[in-house]
Amino acid sequence: MVVIRLRRAGSKKRPFFRIVVADSRGACDSSFVEILGHYNPRTKPAIVKVDAERVQYWLQHGAQPSDSVRTLMARHLTPVPVAPPVAAPAKPAVETTQAAAPSVVAAEPAVAAAEPAVEAAVPPPSEGSAQ
Repeated sequence: MVVIRLRRAGSKKRPFFRIVVADSRGACDSSFVEILGHYNPRTKPAIVKVDAERVQYWLQHGAQPSDSVRTLMARHLTPVPVAPPVAAPAKPAVETTQAAAPSVVAAEPAVAAAEPAVEAAVPPPSEGSAQ
């Protein structure tokens, strides 16, 4: 699985993080697929720079953000709407009109009236015919 997570950079006691796409099985500072942005927590206010278009691309292709990255994006970025996955087919929009609604209501009593006729057509089982 592919994850979007923080990768620590910077020197000792001066943290700086890169937001990267990496394989979930690898170590936190191991190889990565792509750098999506960076996060500097030492500045006031903290600096978060992210390529939102690439984040959206990876989210559509199944990448899961870590808890830290999800929190950063929620706090520091404008909400980016999540589009449906690429593999999912688009459903056609169904248009309903006010004229169609009464015909559906009118059809319901006809169905209810047809049900007793079906029950009456089936003969009840007789007690003497069981062998």
